Amino acid sequence: MDDLNLPEDASRPVLAGLAPRTNGGRWPVRRFLGDEMTVRADLIAEGHERIAAELLVRHEDDERESIRPMALRHNDEYFASWTLDRLGTWFFRVRAWADPFATWRDQFARRVESKDPEVASELLVGAGFLKRSAVIAEGKDRKALLRYAEAIAAGDVAAALDETAVALAQAHDPRPAQIESETYAVHADPVLARFAAWYEFFPRSAPRKHGSGKSAAPHATLDDAAKLLPRIRELGFDVVYLPPVHPIGHTHRKGKDNAANAEPGDPGSPWAIGAEAGGHKAVHPDLGGLDAFDRFVAAARQCDLHVAIDIAFQASPDHPWVREHPDWFLHRPDGSIRYAENPPKKYQDVYPLDFFSKDREGLWNELKSVFEFWIERGVRVFRVDNPHTKPFAFWAWCLGALRKRRPDLVFLSEAFTRPKIMYELAKLGFNNSYTYFAWRNTKEELTGYCRELYETEVGEFFRPNFWPNTPDILQEYLVRGGRAAHVARLALAATLSSAYGVYGPPFEHVENARHPDREEYANNEKYEVRSWNWNDPDSLQPFMQQLNRIRRENPALQRMRNLRFHDTDNPELLAYSKRFGENRIVLVVNLDPRREQRGWLSLAPADLGLPEGERWIMRDLLGETCASWKGDVHYIRIDPQQTPVRIFRAEQAHSSPKSP
Repeated sequence: MDDLNLPEDASRPVLAGLAPRTNGGRWPVRRFLGDEMTVRADLIAEGHERIAAELLVRHEDDERESIRPMALRHNDEYFASWTLDRLGTWFFRVRAWADPFATWRDQFARRVESKDPEVASELLVGAGFLKRSAVIAEGKDRKALLRYAEAIAAGDVAAALDETAVALAQAHDPRPAQIESETYAVHADPVLARFAAWYEFFPRSAPRKHGSGKSAAPHATLDDAAKLLPRIRELGFDVVYLPPVHPIGHTHRKGKDNAANAEPGDPGSPWAIGAEAGGHKAVHPDLGGLDAFDRFVAAARQCDLHVAIDIAFQASPDHPWVREHPDWFLHRPDGSIRYAENPPKKYQDVYPLDFFSKDREGLWNELKSVFEFWIERGVRVFRVDNPHTKPFAFWAWCLGALRKRRPDLVFLSEAFTRPKIMYELAKLGFNNSYTYFAWRNTKEELTGYCRELYETEVGEFFRPNFWPNTPDILQEYLVRGGRAAHVARLALAATLSSAYGVYGPPFEHVENARHPDREEYANNEKYEVRSWNWNDPDSLQPFMQQLNRIRRENPALQRMRNLRFHDTDNPELLAYSKRFGENRIVLVVNLDPRREQRGWLSLAPADLGLPEGERWIMRDLLGETCASWKGDVHYIRIDPQQTPVRIFRAEQAHSSPKSP
């Protein structure tokens, strides 16, 4: 007969599954500071064997693990949780073993209930299990186990069924056939990566006092821009995002609307980084230099605003790197440096870096030091330009090293590329990402996309930051839909995700003039200084302020994966809800910016965790009115010329009134 290689203990449990994991555990799962992290282990054993399991947890700064017992809920699924009370990476693993005393006690309880005559002899078996555990126990636990064993052997049925005896036996079981999972990780991100409203503007377009003659400043300084910060905070934003603030190259400088040749006085694109005044660690002299930047950060801090800056790893032909490290760049066969292009687009004012040059170590360390330079100046939030065009290995190394010292950093990935690449960047360290939201406009597109982001494994690591526009994106829906479309898209961005942003000035002024050849703004601010009426009474500022206030006052809107869609019989009416505890928010959006839409909304009280058969209050948070609802189907009418969105807070009818 062949050798069967039988295990020492035929009652060894099997770990049939463990969740959550990302790519089988290759990358950490991502959560947020303060979240409860729940681990599920699917554990099975043959026959009627009971299983004991425990979760072992350690923060990266700790030497020892803490142990939490796992509870069986249903269908061989065991659960345990802990609170992520520190930023950074946590490690967890599962241990499990066949639990002989718990198995015996289950069977013994059934014998007692059925008045089995074998009860007396079975008591001796149970006492034996406790004595076995007492051998390895110490102190009070050992004495308690021996007392229970003695009582059970003497016929004490109540002692045999005592839960304390089970817990003691588990704690000191010799576990001859214990199994252990591999170690997995979860990264606790700052709450700012989950709940934040971003406002983007070009500081050079801020209001300024004009000089005269040759001394006239070509554009505003960061000190001028700092005067806008109280207004941005009053609108309810948390992060003010600045495009690159560095010196801009002169060679092949782009003109208005990306013209190949600049006219005298054209300021150039801020993404063409580097000139005689410096590179990635300098601030454009016309913006006021580093001292003005430091004052801007200090002013933002006083307004309780975070400053996000743009990190674009590319260089103009005038960047000091080109002169000092020409080997860091890609070259043509004739030896000249290759400019950036994405055919048919050409970017003659920008040189891409060669991340695998002969001096890779020097280049990578220099790029990491760019982040470190701005971190030392108080920046904690970074928007990273085109990270998908740089090696994944660089980002894994760079972001990991930076977070070792500063786990509170937030990195927003600007990678409008294929989904799997976007997701890989999130796995290796970007805790926010731009998305395809700007191009998802119909009910089917929005529901399908959000379900992909929140209801699949993608939700374990990808944190979408929804933007209805950027300097590079002016979608057709905004162009044709005007003011109502802007209101609808802003509301969708701010509520479908708890992290959202807006390229502010043109959006709040409902500017929708698009370039004839590209899906971006005409008279693009990337290439010229614009003048905005920052106090325009007809702007969307009041709605922005109201919407951000609603987000702050309702915890349900501060989470991502609690989104639930509800049916309507009209394809132009999108309905969804978010719930956190007793806070319940319901939104219905008219996706047609021109015409009134009517329909029936299917929304049962059970969908909101409310009692069946009773009335509840729907408080309109935009219109400051209340209505009493009952049943499962409700009539909705939305005129986009008044407002294309309805935001309700659902409350139990007997709850005390609250102000909107």
